[in-house]
Amino acid sequence: MNHPKYQIRARHTDTTLTVYQAYRPEIGVPAARDGRFPAAWSRQRMTWIKPSFLWMMYRCGWAEKEGQETVLAVEIRREGFEWALRNACLSHHVPELHGELADWKRQLKRAPARVQWDPERSLRLGALPHRSLQLGLAREATERYADDWIVGIEDVTGLAQEVHARVRAGQLDAANALLPQERPYEVDEASLAHLRRG
Repeated sequence: MNHPKYQIRARHTDTTLTVYQAYRPEIGVPAARDGRFPAAWSRQRMTWIKPSFLWMMYRCGWAEKEGQETVLAVEIRREGFEWALRNACLSHHVPELHGELADWKRQLKRAPARVQWDPERSLRLGALPHRSLQLGLAREATERYADDWIVGIEDVTGLAQEVHARVRAGQLDAANALLPQERPYEVDEASLAHLRRG
């Protein structure tokens, strides 16, 4: 299937969408158990959320990288996600969007969220020609995420391991059948116009 180069794809409902993060068990296990991040989770650090399950697998090495052994599916409110998009800045300078480098640096410093478009990944974690959105949250956005946006948190480490086992065995159709169903996520054009790379 051909995808537009810059398109948000996610598992979503009318009111929520699912993003992925990976943490060490001391953070991930209580988060999934309690439906909120524990006190040990830092609100001072930027936290990156990813709507793509396979991009998360690329980032955490199928939950085998140190400090990323617990994969969480975090269901959040759409209005929170879209607030972050509207208030985000691209994480790198694009002259036709930002003008002068100094202007972009000021925007990036002020923005409570930032966006990267990284190559989407295949089942074997190879780069694909279309992009996957990564959304970094800081300051106000981090607080809103932790306190207001989260509807539920699920530990999907077992799913990651099962998909990986099928991929290693060469059972790509079976692995694909296990993946979360990510569909195009439609947002108002004004929410993305300042985040496209051309």
